[in-house]
Amino acid sequence: VQLQASGGGLVQAGGSLRLSCAASGRTFSRNHMGWFRQVPRKEREFVAAISGSGGSTVYADSVKDRFTISRDDAKNTVYLQMNSLKPEDTAVYYCAADLGLRVGTTPNMYDYWGQGTQVTVSS
Repeated sequence: VQLQASGGGLVQAGGSLRLSCAASGRTFSRNHMGWFRQVPRKEREFVAAISGSGGSTVYADSVKDRFTISRDDAKNTVYLQMNSLKPEDTAVYYCAADLGLRVGTTPNMYDYWGQGTQVTVSS
């Protein structure tokens, strides 16, 4: 599985961005997908995840009610819609694929990673 994240950029606080993660592989629809973020000198942080069926989503408390994860299996793509952005959302955002049975919320549960896309929120 290869993952390509895009959509990052510079936005003012209160603004919105939509990240995309395009995946290769015929089994994409069965993979749980997640978004994580990382700032320098800190561990990678869970943001959101969606089950292979798309029927289940999980969010970090810090982004709940502001971010929405979704997937389009016909396009092999997972999205992260980010609204009401805050300066503390500034980070490199990574998408990841989880081939396991449970939707993961920790990095060690994910098997494949994209290259990351920078999101910068100015105050």
